Amino acid sequence: MINYTTYTAQISNLMVISSTTPDFQTMLPGMIDYAEQRLYRELNPLRVQVTDSTTTVSSGNRNFAVPSATGTFIIIDNINIITPSSLNATNGSRVQLTPVSREFLDISYPSGQTVTDVPQFWAMASDTEILLGPAPDLPYTAEVIGIQRPTPLSSANSSTFLTQYCPDLFIAASMVFASGYMRDFGQQADNPQMGAAWEAQYKQLFGSAAIEQLRAKYQSENYTSEPPNPLAQKRM
Repeated sequence: MINYTTYTAQISNLMVISSTTPDFQTMLPGMIDYAEQRLYRELNPLRVQVTDSTTTVSSGNRNFAVPSATGTFIIIDNINIITPSSLNATNGSRVQLTPVSREFLDISYPSGQTVTDVPQFWAMASDTEILLGPAPDLPYTAEVIGIQRPTPLSSANSSTFLTQYCPDLFIAASMVFASGYMRDFGQQADNPQMGAAWEAQYKQLFGSAAIEQLRAKYQSENYTSEPPNPLAQKRM
């Protein structure tokens, strides 16, 4: 486990550069952003999945703005409508909507106001708007489940999921970026193997971290939390 202070100390030690130099401080936010974005995209940890049930749909309106009270959704996995309309997500029952194409909604529910009921389908209209079909007949609570980016590591946010549970992988990803900063990323660099070596180390560490996250989501072997086991080898 590391935090912002120990992270910058380890990185500056590996780069053999003082963490207080202006060039290092200029490079640092970019390195953190590179490592975090890459890991959140490739590892897809359970920690980045968020449930937002702070908004309601509008009666007679098939358009529903993507909620942003808990942050910005990058990917929406599921949408539930809470029934009856008088209850919230804690006390009501969930109607899970089926994701479809916008074309399907336009054909199946061409009129967004005259045909209303509990919505059954949803489609993305844009990155900030969702379409429902049929249009809601009442102002139901909507429960949106999807992927959001956690608050980045910084001096004001000294600890994240990555620094707590994947510090080795976070360091390796950071050093891939740092190798480019140090001009050790290609054949004409002083140490052309440096970037490739850290990339190889990152990929090696990534394998075990990815399995751990699959276990956390019960998507490991036979959809359990157990680690995958190698097949027994037949004796000759």
